[in-house]
Amino acid sequence: MKYHDSVEQSAEYLRRSLPLMSRQGAALTPISYAIWYEYVAGINPALQARVDNLTKDGRVLDDDLTAELFRRYVADVDHETAHRVSHDLQQMMANVSQSAAHAGHKAGEFGSALETWSAGLLSSPEPATAVATHLASLLNHTRDMQTSVTTLKTRLDDSQREIEELRQEVDRAREAALADGLTGLSNRRGFDMALSSCLADIGSHGPSLLIADIDHFKHVNDRYGHLFGDKVIRAVAQILKENVKGRDTAARYGGEEFIILLPNTPLGGAQALAEQIRAMVEGCRIRRLDNQESIESVTLSFGVASHRPGETAEQLLARVDGALYTSKQQGRNRVTVAGA
Repeated sequence: MKYHDSVEQSAEYLRRSLPLMSRQGAALTPISYAIWYEYVAGINPALQARVDNLTKDGRVLDDDLTAELFRRYVADVDHETAHRVSHDLQQMMANVSQSAAHAGHKAGEFGSALETWSAGLLSSPEPATAVATHLASLLNHTRDMQTSVTTLKTRLDDSQREIEELRQEVDRAREAALADGLTGLSNRRGFDMALSSCLADIGSHGPSLLIADIDHFKHVNDRYGHLFGDKVIRAVAQILKENVKGRDTAARYGGEEFIILLPNTPLGGAQALAEQIRAMVEGCRIRRLDNQESIESVTLSFGVASHRPGETAEQLLARVDGALYTSKQQGRNRVTVAGA
């Protein structure tokens, strides 16, 4: 779902959303605004029906209900919704602020002209008393208008700064939602989005994928405990981070499984990178948390594949996963390239 509303329409949605938001028991966050924006815009019927049902007996939406509505009806529909809404609001406020500044400038010019005219009349030998009186009144009103417009512009500038801070907060939250909490790598959702975007913009050759699995990880967990297992996962993730660059995406794909998207690397380069990472991990010695005892080496098994013309993401993932399975079957700690 994408927003294509004009500044005027966005302003109308803002005007209608604010009273509804203010009646609820939830904080006035970008998440709350995203819900009520879609509600008043009439672009999310499922959300409208759910909100109407929840509030039909005078019930208000608290923070938990608001977060649930966002996850179910907004975030799951479009991962960039909150970002787009806050960006639209920021753009609207920028346009209004610019208009206010222009109005203030024009009011200033008008006020200066009136002052000059008033001074000329009052300094004449026979001032037109009635005209001068009306002109003085008009001048006072003009000064009041200048003050009001200046105040409005100041408030709008302050609001725009606050909206920018909120937009950055939403961006940070969105990035956090696509990151794995243990390793800092992309999570599976983040990887799926990166792969989808990459396949939609294929250049002269398709991307390559590396998929890796920590060998005998259950044995590590059972023997040394889950805290040590987490340390092993973080250590492997750090090596992956150090070996990706540019548009490459390293992700924790689940449990002890990792995957790397290489948008601009052909099959040979992907195989070489997999061998490099495999050797680096094999050469590491990870120490226990309690007594610093070094355990036997940790190893990785790899599957490598490059995208074929016309191949879907699911087909590419199935091939690279099959190559990983072959590595496991043939003794682990090795790299297998999917068949061409």
